[in-house]
Amino acid sequence: MLSPSRKPGPWAWVPTLYFAQGLPYVVVMTLSVIMYKNLGVSNAEMALYTSWLYLPWVIKPLWSPLVEMLGTKRLWIVVLQFVVGAALAMVALTLPAPRFFQLSLAVFWLMAFASASHDIAADGFYLLALQKHQQAAFVGVRSTFYRLANIGGQGGLVWLAGELQERSGSWVLAWQGVLAALGAFFVFIAAYHLWRLPRPAQDHAAPPEANPWRSFMAVFAAYFRQPGLAVILAFLLLYRFPEAQLLKLATPFLMDRVEVGGLGLSNKAVGLAYGTVGLSALTLGGLLGGWIISRLGLKKVLWPLVLAMHLPNVVFLAMAWAHPGSLWWVSAALAVEQFGYGLGFTAYLMYMILVAEGRAGLRPGEPGPAGESPYKTAHYAICTGFMALGMMLPGMWSGWLQQQLGYLHFFAWILLCTLPSLAVTALIRVPEGFGRKQAREDAA
Repeated sequence: MLSPSRKPGPWAWVPTLYFAQGLPYVVVMTLSVIMYKNLGVSNAEMALYTSWLYLPWVIKPLWSPLVEMLGTKRLWIVVLQFVVGAALAMVALTLPAPRFFQLSLAVFWLMAFASASHDIAADGFYLLALQKHQQAAFVGVRSTFYRLANIGGQGGLVWLAGELQERSGSWVLAWQGVLAALGAFFVFIAAYHLWRLPRPAQDHAAPPEANPWRSFMAVFAAYFRQPGLAVILAFLLLYRFPEAQLLKLATPFLMDRVEVGGLGLSNKAVGLAYGTVGLSALTLGGLLGGWIISRLGLKKVLWPLVLAMHLPNVVFLAMAWAHPGSLWWVSAALAVEQFGYGLGFTAYLMYMILVAEGRAGLRPGEPGPAGESPYKTAHYAICTGFMALGMMLPGMWSGWLQQQLGYLHFFAWILLCTLPSLAVTALIRVPEGFGRKQAREDAA
């Protein structure tokens, strides 16, 4: 037993908390796509219905005040991890059923709402349980373990599904085994966090306000009163317009038969090439992008980062045209594309911080808001909602479009879709030095 004077240190819970935060998202948004592909669901149905699973992350700002008002964030975390574990077991049970697609989607919806709520509670708990200097020191740790969850999910679990299928001869049994193991893991991690998460004094339900509805609406009113709102929303929705469509069809392209334009890779090969090599390159690109912005500022490097994100999409067009038979070539191509995506996505994340601070619509020389925005956290959550909406809507039609065009012409269309992204990038305003480390130190 821990004595009251020896509360668990950050290393005892930050890595496990953010690993557990990343896994449900990768299960709902990526593993579901691969699983349905293995079980014979068409690209059009798979892309349409799994894109709807983004919705909880789109609308999570609407119920985020409930996490503040009801119970502690520690309790939310533990309960929701048990819910995710139960949902995973329920998905496993639906797979042998005749209407498995509809039943499993319904449970994935439950898991998506639980995961989005868990994100709110975990991020809030992180801010309450750590001092300011610890928050800064562990921001890289939380990001790393979130990425490791993605690599473990898209790499290790996809490989495991392929291995179990080879042994059992059944994709249903293979995915039941993977999902059952994940469910057991979440029951274990919930029990671990019930034991090891600290109990910060600040973690309590918010006191009831005289008019909570007015306070709730004030957050949204302040966000939508920002100058240049139309450009801000256009950027949030369109910056990832090509990627939103590509992401849904990347793994089906890798796995589809060569006769229909795919590369014919096995689950184990996809887990290695896309889930391990690709995501490792994505992580390195993200780290490098953040370092570059911290050295030079977002404004100076915005266009190189935008081009680094979109131009490597040409590798999918090249693979659809050449159909490389070597896993090494496929892995190298995916590493290039994912590394560029990691670089470019850092620019998007930094712009969301700028929006959350209320400075994104300011003209050059125009003074920013006095003091720190009281709604910075809530406004960032709203930005993430628009980001999820920008991924959800294009993803819904991407499978149907690919079936109409074929993979080669679909990837050519993806390159054309970079034009709206480039157009909205040209319209945004970024203050000189924003994001640069020295600029932040000077301001302090």
